[in-house]
Amino acid sequence: MHILLSRTDSIGDVVLTLPLAGLLKEKYPGCKISFLGRSYTQAIIELSRHVDRFENWDDYEKLPAHEQVQKLRVLQTDWIVHVFPNPKIAAVAKKAGIINRVGTSHRIFHWFYCNRLISFSRRRSDLHEAQLNCKLLAPLGIEVPDLQLIGSHYGFKKPMEGLEKMGALLDIKRKNIVLHPKSKGSAREWGTANFDRLIELLPADTFRIFISGTQEEAGLMKELLEKHKEKIVDATGRFTLPEFITFLSLADGIVAASTGPLHIAAALGCTAIGIYPPIRPMHPGRWAPIGEKAQVLVKEGTCNDCRKSRNCHCMREITPEEIAKRLLVN
Repeated sequence: MHILLSRTDSIGDVVLTLPLAGLLKEKYPGCKISFLGRSYTQAIIELSRHVDRFENWDDYEKLPAHEQVQKLRVLQTDWIVHVFPNPKIAAVAKKAGIINRVGTSHRIFHWFYCNRLISFSRRRSDLHEAQLNCKLLAPLGIEVPDLQLIGSHYGFKKPMEGLEKMGALLDIKRKNIVLHPKSKGSAREWGTANFDRLIELLPADTFRIFISGTQEEAGLMKELLEKHKEKIVDATGRFTLPEFITFLSLADGIVAASTGPLHIAAALGCTAIGIYPPIRPMHPGRWAPIGEKAQVLVKEGTCNDCRKSRNCHCMREITPEEIAKRLLVN
């Protein structure tokens, strides 16, 4: 049996989808799992030993429609699970003759392209995103497991890209902590002022601090990076994704909002401290990192007054002292 998992959105979403491959391998030990993703998520998808083949949707999109169909047809898949709904992929999958096509019934186009419709609402559910993903495996006889069980099915291999280079950056005599202040607009942020104070609170003789982010985000944190240049290592725009994955696997901890790096670090077994707003559907009940050393901080109560604002005071009221205390004891 050959099963194709399709999720072509962001890194964090893909991380929370990868356990599906492990659950399927456990249920059907002889099955083949392919994963349809994008170039920027390829490194994290290929890290899972449960995924036998990576298919790049970016390559498909460069082709005429009939060649997309043929390219998918030659894979000879028995199932496709549309974890992230995409009408173009759904149409190609049907034309390619994939016998079993699974999708949520809440997407109208799935009524035309899928023959295994699963009814559930992500927005109204109390389940975690990873558990909601598992609902789509119901036609394959897999029930929704608890989060601890899901977290044991990543199947990540030891990251090796740039291992020597990444290791040379670390200080074996101190805790190597990654601070990831920005989110590329994908999540509410804790604010650079809080990260500024957190850096001041962490003693230099105990912590080696790295600031991560894209080169574009470095421009948004210029003042922070300049102020603490003697105490921190500016790692913004410095790594490829495969190198960054290796780096996170070697680090002692990360502090971030609900971002891809937070989810990667948690899946790799790193101490991952996530800062969240108490707002559905952004709250940790839905998007908490999954891993043995994953932690979340969220203000109790509601946050309705800043629901429509990205400047979430409920997140920013979580104090740097709280984060520093956790880092000191871990």
